[in-house]
Amino acid sequence: MPELPEVETVRRSLERLIAGQSIVAVQVREPRLRKPVAKNFAAILTGRVIHSVGRRGKYLNLRLDDEHVWLVHLGMTGQLTVCDPQTPLRTHDHVVMTLGDGRALRYNDPRRFGLMLVGTATEIEAAMALGVEPLSAAFSPRYLQEKAQLTRRTVKDVLMDQRVVAGVGNIYASELLFRAQVQPSRLVPTLDAEEMTRVVKATKAVLREAITHRGSSISDYRDGEGQPGDFQTRFRVYDREGQPCRTCKDPIRRETHGGRSSFFCSTCQV
Repeated sequence: MPELPEVETVRRSLERLIAGQSIVAVQVREPRLRKPVAKNFAAILTGRVIHSVGRRGKYLNLRLDDEHVWLVHLGMTGQLTVCDPQTPLRTHDHVVMTLGDGRALRYNDPRRFGLMLVGTATEIEAAMALGVEPLSAAFSPRYLQEKAQLTRRTVKDVLMDQRVVAGVGNIYASELLFRAQVQPSRLVPTLDAEEMTRVVKATKAVLREAITHRGSSISDYRDGEGQPGDFQTRFRVYDREGQPCRTCKDPIRRETHGGRSSFFCSTCQV
């Protein structure tokens, strides 16, 4: 599933490509996404102008000229890309739009776990129900400490809880905890002040580095122009089970909890 760096990369490419464009036609070819696309979805968007492309956690928020917001979640395999209208349609192009300059904006999603809806800013914020942005000042050691007092969960689980921190998923939780030298299985209340600070600093550093490298393309992820990212070439622990740690050379370990794999170095992380 695209995480914050991938969605931010998509946002930046789409902002450059479609901000200020009108939507002159909408075709919903397959409405059965995670939640069915509303029957009036095409009618609501047709004729609207995309003022800007924003992001909140793993969601894209496209602000329209009537002050409504078009919310897009890419799910596991979703791609929202701009292309030439003569480009042949693909099997899983579920929503197809024609822009004012003639280009096409297409949503492709083989597994159909994505989400699309339009509403007021208040309605959209309620639908997302997200915590703080990890790159904002609101995500601080003090904030993490406050959350630690309310739970007995692991630090990885808390970081991946979208109601606490918006946008961090399995890939970047593993990578940032390696950077912070904290094992993913550590219970949050056991972290001292120094470790809390390291986790927050590592979160911001890893996410910013991943954005610089345009996200991680492991399988389906592509930006708004259909281009892959390359942060996957810089992974320290994620999906590197058995390979030598880039710091100490001991083998990277993998543990599974709740159906999710955690990758870590038992020597560098405590």
